Formats: sequence, C-alpha cells, structure tokens
Amino acid sequence: MTAFDPLPYAIPAFVALIALEILWARRRSNLRAYEARDTAVSLALGVGSIIAGALAAVVTVPMLVAAHDVSPLGFGWAWWVWPLCFVADDLAYYWFHRSAHRVRWFWASHVNHHSSQHYNLSTALRQTWTGFIALSFIFRLPLALAGFEPGMVLTCAAFNLIYQFWIHTEAVGRMPRWFEAVMNTPSHHRVHPAVNGRYLDRNYAGTFIIWDRMFGTFEPESDDVPIRYGIVNQLGSFNLLKAVFHEWIAIGRDVWSAPWRHKASYIWREPGWTHDGSRETSDMIRARTSPDRGAGEDGKSR
Repeated sequence: MTAFDPLPYAIPAFVALIALEILWARRRSNLRAYEARDTAVSLALGVGSIIAGALAAVVTVPMLVAAHDVSPLGFGWAWWVWPLCFVADDLAYYWFHRSAHRVRWFWASHVNHHSSQHYNLSTALRQTWTGFIALSFIFRLPLALAGFEPGMVLTCAAFNLIYQFWIHTEAVGRMPRWFEAVMNTPSHHRVHPAVNGRYLDRNYAGTFIIWDRMFGTFEPESDDVPIRYGIVNQLGSFNLLKAVFHEWIAIGRDVWSAPWRHKASYIWREPGWTHDGSRETSDMIRARTSPDRGAGEDGKSR
C-alpha cells in the first residue's frame, strides 16, 4: 500500500499560523480569542490524537486493505482518480461528522473538538483520542470497497484534515460569494461549533459546503447573532483527561442508572436524549428557539 502523509509537513505551517493569529488577536485586543490554558489543552489533544491515530492504524489500515481486496472494482492510481477520491472522501467525512453529532456514541469521541469556549486555529488541533473506540473508521471502509486504493484514501483524508485547519478562525471574514457557494470557509465553519439555538447541528462540511446545501444542514453566519462557542454544560476545567473522557464517563453513568429497556438508547440516540425528557436535544432546542430572536436568544448545545 502506497500512501503519502502530508501532515508532518503541514505542522510547521500550523505553528506559524497560530503564532500569527495570536499577534493579530493582541493587536485587536481580542481577549476572547486565546486563553493560555485552553490553548495548552488544544495542543495536548493534538499531540495525543497523533499517537492514538498511529496506534489505531495497526488495525484500521489492514481493514481498509481487506475491504479493497474483496472489492470487484479497482480504480488504481491514475491521476483522474485522485480528485474523485478526494470528493468521495469528503462526502464520507460529511456523514461521519453528521453522525458524530446525532449519535451519542460517536459524539463521545467528537465532543472534545467542541469543548473549548474559544475559536481559534489552535482549536483545530482538538482532535480525538478515542476515534477507534467510537468506530469512526467505518465511514471510510466503503471507499475501499468502492475500489479506491487504501493509500489514496488515507492521503486524501489527511489533505481534508489540513484544509480544515485554516477555517478555525475569527480573523477571516466573509470570502467571495462564488467561493462560499462551494467551499467550506471560516464564516461557514464558525456556525458549526456555536451553541446558539439556530446554529445547532449545522454545517458539517469538511472541504465542500455543497454537502450541507444538498442535505439540508446549511446555515449561514448571521451578523445579528453573535456566536457563542462550547457545549451546553461547559467543561469548566482545563483538565486534559476530562476533556478526552468526560462524555464516555457520562454515557457509562447514564447506561448504569437507566431502566433496562432504555440502556441501549443512551448509546445510540442523539446527545441529550433521556427516557424521561429531563434534558433537551438539539432538535428540541431549535424547536423552541426562534431563528429571528437575535443576539439574546437562548442557545444551547449538548
């Protein structure tokens, strides 16, 4: 299997851009952009995710290879296959990302990416340590089954992740309309981690915003609704292990205490679901939150 990993080459650019954004924030006296302890947690999560990904690859890569081996199709390494694979991988990412917000088991692995109340380039590094446990790799197995080379799939996935780095910023405003019609941008992606009711579970795109437009999950950023970031029950801590495992622990607690007929639902239903309605899901929050209430709306997340 031939694969090229561009991430090590991108890391110096990541560091340089974070440093530039910090200078930008200080010049604008934007005190909410960065918090030292929060940034340290983001960086630690990034390092840990690299290690966790390398360990998981021992199992996930052979699974991709096995899926490709049983496929009746085979695109090979022709130049025209690369853009096709990249688009297919981005579609797979959209459905992974959407599922990561709609299925609590997947959310438990993804929530650490949303756990910061700040929004800056360092938060792009808040990647999961528990993706393998959450079975997130299953969303790319269909690509290998469709005939794409496993090495090509992994390379395209890495480039997708690199693209998403630059959209985690408040330093860039609106992009040209033709660009925002097709591509994911900082404006589009600022909507995604917002806890305002109108923004919940919107804009799942990785690289191409067209998927959200096609599948009804697109929401434009509004100048009338200042974005608030984080999760409904804010972490309230800069403890690294809490950031990684708090939702897994919460799932275990809910499953343990739930009636037998509801135990599985606390794993596979949407985040916030309870058998007695004691918590709100994102659908409930949107239903009671008018999109035109503006800056004072009572927005929440899980």
